[in-house]
Amino acid sequence: MLMTTRDSSSGAESGMDFNHHETPTKRSVSGSPSVDEEEEAEDAEVWDQFNRRFREVQAVLDRNRALIQQVNDNHRSRVADNMVKNVGLIQEINGNISKVVSLYSDLSSNFSTFFHHRNDNANAKPTN
Repeated sequence: MLMTTRDSSSGAESGMDFNHHETPTKRSVSGSPSVDEEEEAEDAEVWDQFNRRFREVQAVLDRNRALIQQVNDNHRSRVADNMVKNVGLIQEINGNISKVVSLYSDLSSNFSTFFHHRNDNANAKPTN
């Protein structure tokens, strides 16, 4: 999945490919999944979860972009009713910012937990 964001100061878009991850696979002789294949399946699920969270964050940021545009339009209009509407719009923007902070905090925690778990599993494997 390619996540695209727009730099607010330049209007330029930047892309981040969150689906690009490759894991080597070892095949088992017996036909049952090897440990590496099971880890790869778990990795794929974790990356899918990260991608869902990033899409959720992007949706909130896109909503804020639209709200900010509306606030600016209302402000430029200098109509009293529009200024009153801005109070609610700005409150929604603030709530959305809190939501983004929470989502990024969850992402950070999940990312850290995932790699600590992976590292622990790698250290627990016997070496031949």
